[in-house]
Amino acid sequence: MTTKKSQHSSRGTPIAWLAILLLGVGGASAQTPTVTPNYKDADIRQIIEAVSEVTGQNFIIDPRVKAEVTMLSSSPMSPEAFYEAFLSILEVHGYVAVPAGDLIKIVPDANARQVPGRDLPSGPLGTSDELVTQVIQVENVGAAQLVPILRPLIPQYGHLAAHPASNMLIISDRSANVNRMMRIIARIDQAGDEEIEVIRLEHASATDIVRVVTSLTQAANRSDNAASPLGLVADERTNSVLISGDRAGRLRTRALITHLDTPLEAGGNTQVIYLRYADAEDLATRLKEQVSQLVPGAAPAQGGAPAGRRGSDVTIWADPATNALVITAPSEAMRTLRSVISQLDIRRAQVLVEAIVAEVSYNRAAELGVSWVIDGSRDGNIVGLTNFTSALNVADVGGAVIGGDDSQIGQVLAAIPDGLSTAVGDFSGGTRWAAIVRALLGDATTNVLANSTLMTLDNEEAEITVGQQVPFVTGQFTNTGAAQGSVNPFQTIQREDVGLKLKVTPQINEGDALILDIQLENSNLSRATTEAVDLVTNERTITQKVLIEDGQLLILGGLVDDQILEVDEKVPLLGDIPGLGLLFRSRSSTVTKRTLMVFIRPVIIRDRERATIETNAKYRTMRKIQLGESEDGSVLMMKDEMRPTIPELPADADRAPISVDEQVILDGNQDQNEDEPAGER
Repeated sequence: MTTKKSQHSSRGTPIAWLAILLLGVGGASAQTPTVTPNYKDADIRQIIEAVSEVTGQNFIIDPRVKAEVTMLSSSPMSPEAFYEAFLSILEVHGYVAVPAGDLIKIVPDANARQVPGRDLPSGPLGTSDELVTQVIQVENVGAAQLVPILRPLIPQYGHLAAHPASNMLIISDRSANVNRMMRIIARIDQAGDEEIEVIRLEHASATDIVRVVTSLTQAANRSDNAASPLGLVADERTNSVLISGDRAGRLRTRALITHLDTPLEAGGNTQVIYLRYADAEDLATRLKEQVSQLVPGAAPAQGGAPAGRRGSDVTIWADPATNALVITAPSEAMRTLRSVISQLDIRRAQVLVEAIVAEVSYNRAAELGVSWVIDGSRDGNIVGLTNFTSALNVADVGGAVIGGDDSQIGQVLAAIPDGLSTAVGDFSGGTRWAAIVRALLGDATTNVLANSTLMTLDNEEAEITVGQQVPFVTGQFTNTGAAQGSVNPFQTIQREDVGLKLKVTPQINEGDALILDIQLENSNLSRATTEAVDLVTNERTITQKVLIEDGQLLILGGLVDDQILEVDEKVPLLGDIPGLGLLFRSRSSTVTKRTLMVFIRPVIIRDRERATIETNAKYRTMRKIQLGESEDGSVLMMKDEMRPTIPELPADADRAPISVDEQVILDGNQDQNEDEPAGER
């Protein structure tokens, strides 16, 4: 095919179509004519004339159509393509070609919406700039809702309107833009898939579920005004929830309702809750107090139901035999009570408290004294004596010493104090005399260690007492009978506890700190070197609160006592004579030293493993003490006799026992390992 080109560059050539029209002849048939238009500042009317000659169209030109057109082309174009290029030229300069029968009117695009355009009910055939009108049927979303969304995409001369009755859209615009609008509408229309779903609830109340989900969706819609609201309705007869809305929203709501419709341990509004650690009777009393606060007249709960009505419909009672709670309550109140019970019925920590009382005392006494007694005229009456505190009390035994008869020997022996007591004298003459010498040197050392161990729960008071009851004489009486002058002596005795008494209440704070409320009393019999009317007891008492860390050793109190007592008794003048003055003098010295310390060490027991370790340590210590010097447990010098001892702990005693739940898990893992091939283990 031979191709010829003709360019038109002048401003006004009346036969422009002759310059651009090319006819080719090849073979026996004529080929399709092509044009290569090139214009520079050409009058638009001349271009309209050329298009009319090439395409055979008839045009009517509005007087307002005036423009200078520049069009450059480097490749040949068919008449149809040339006409499409012509429509683009009109669009660029603000004009539009409107078909009117066999004619085409060229008018400004401002009047395009008032003139009839090409109706394409089956959709645009291409992407030309031809003015067309399209009617679109919307299936899923509202046509009126699409108008505000699509309006910015339509030019000012175009037209977009909705018909709500038939849910249709009417678009009048150039063919290319109408084609684009149809693709956008098709994508939006696919998202509209609202349906009504019915969700049957098995455990929760449909009314409560709708109230909760509605509150949640209302809050979400307030934050996003463009969100499509969901419809939720509760059907109390079938205990179902009806949902309407778009598919994505319905899926989210269905997942939420499924999560809320959790099964309860028992059906209905009555449940039996078995407690593991808490006391059922005590917990039932406390829960009743909580429920009693929900009195009528309180502020309405969410959903319109009065709060007091929930409290009046709740009954709680305890079964001590099974340590269980039986609760009858509405579902909302039941959930609240179960939440409270689950937080209170927990394993409480225990505290192992070790109290140590360590005391070292030292007593030393030295006494030396001489007492004189003089008796005159053998009548047994003492006419003179010396009586010192530290020496022999000659006033009590003076007659026996002077008389010397056998009937008073027992009285003399009972009155002799500790130490050396000797007497010299003359009993032959009319005046008898005696000198009694007493000497004493005593040492007493006491080392007392009391270690008390006590285990108790957190915030529970515990007490341990280890000791004995000791009788103390409180009085002596003698009743003389009326018949024959009989004598009836008797004594009154009071028994007192002597030993160690520990009372403690631990409180575990956040972390590993403890507050201990301690009452400690430790008493024992004293073996002092000085004389006393009756038994002497040493007593130590501590009552206080302390803050201490887990496993820390803390001193509660202590005493360091150092006492010296010196007594020097003598006869005036005679006791000052050098040398001979010692016969008329009595001296005594007493030194007492005592060191007392009280310590405490608490250990928090939070689990079975720690309790097992602490218990086994004490157990083994007790066993070693029982065995004593003989490792085989036999009695010294009696090999055929065995001392009673607690049995030895097994090798795995330090490992805490496994619960039933843990054993089930271990058995399941073991079965799974046995099913696996050996190479995969």
